[in-house]
Amino acid sequence: MKTVRSRAVRVMGIAALVLMMTHLDGRAQFMYGTTGLLNMPTADMQKDKTVMLGGAFLNKHASASRWFYNTYNYYANVTILPFLEISYNLVLHKAVKDDYGTGKTGYWVPYTYGKFINQDRQFMVRLRLWKEGWWRSWTPQIVLGSDDISSHSWGNTKRRFSVEDNAGNGFFNRYYLAVTKHFDVKNIGQLGAHVSYLYNVRSDYSLNGLSLGANFRFRPVNDDTMGERLLSGLNLMVEAYPADGRGYLYKDGFEPQKNLDRGLSIGKYDINVGAMYSVWKEYVNLVFELYGCKHFSGGVQFKLHLK
Repeated sequence: MKTVRSRAVRVMGIAALVLMMTHLDGRAQFMYGTTGLLNMPTADMQKDKTVMLGGAFLNKHASASRWFYNTYNYYANVTILPFLEISYNLVLHKAVKDDYGTGKTGYWVPYTYGKFINQDRQFMVRLRLWKEGWWRSWTPQIVLGSDDISSHSWGNTKRRFSVEDNAGNGFFNRYYLAVTKHFDVKNIGQLGAHVSYLYNVRSDYSLNGLSLGANFRFRPVNDDTMGERLLSGLNLMVEAYPADGRGYLYKDGFEPQKNLDRGLSIGKYDINVGAMYSVWKEYVNLVFELYGCKHFSGGVQFKLHLK
């Protein structure tokens, strides 16, 4: 009975989420505080001189594999030129007795165990190489980017972008090439198709490979009826992300445990769904994600246009 009840609550929660999602903007990627879908990057760009500030609750499944607990992040993002976006993201980090299986028990003061005492800092850069429709109407937009670009291994300055000698650093480091193409659907809205190639050099889990995603934003020609007004701006997002459940989850900061609760997945790909809900135009937005179509993360984003 308890299982049936929990499933019913989950279904009702998803239904309520869908009913809430009106006037959405599909540029979220709140895990990193940059433009994209949910976890995967896209070639979408913000308007020139756009500033974004935000924060989120992050389920452990959407975070790095060695985070065995739910956490939070906050970020600042600015598109300083039409083709250049930079951001700074911070993810809260707990102190544990054994520093994530390394055997280092003296790193944290004992009274801080189990408390948020530190934060992982990440600097992000996105550069648009090609604008959609520049040469022909069918040509896509292309963006080259890196998340946590300044990350490097502790104690190994010669291999600045490698974490193989110490898997405790560079949790969010990755490099990518993203391609996006939009298709107008007559009288209904716009479909966005996204492909990106991700690369990192982690020793404990890999994000390497293609990531696939799509979003559909409803834009009815008329908004005379209540139904059309509710649909106007509604943006639904789905992605296939090559994280393989982030490899594994640590249990209580000691022994690595195989992540058996990934939610919906196909091979190494985790299937995620979500949306962004604009409370007040584009200025205040709520972000939702169900990682593996199951594990909830969510946050708030404030957006300003400086011109």
